Amino acid sequence: MPGITREEVAHLARLSRLELKAEELDHFAEQLDVIIGAVARVSDVADEDVPPTSHPLPLTNVMRQDEVRPSLTPEQALSGAPAQEQQRFKVPQILGED
Repeated sequence: MPGITREEVAHLARLSRLELKAEELDHFAEQLDVIIGAVARVSDVADEDVPPTSHPLPLTNVMRQDEVRPSLTPEQALSGAPAQEQQRFKVPQILGED
């Protein structure tokens, strides 16, 4: 597989509106070539008997069941609030909206 050229890197840099020096073009060309090679190796390993997955391990929901438990009453929760209104914490307006 032919490597990525510095002209291709320069073209990508122009499209991305990046200004690169000559030595950076060579450096990034080498790095991009390694990255492209690594991606190509992955496609060589994958075979038809390996199903596509989004994660290497099976994922399960680890959330606990939603259950009613004893908690504070609204009065207890608001007892230490400096200001309250309609059983809610009242805070200063910060965005200039109603």
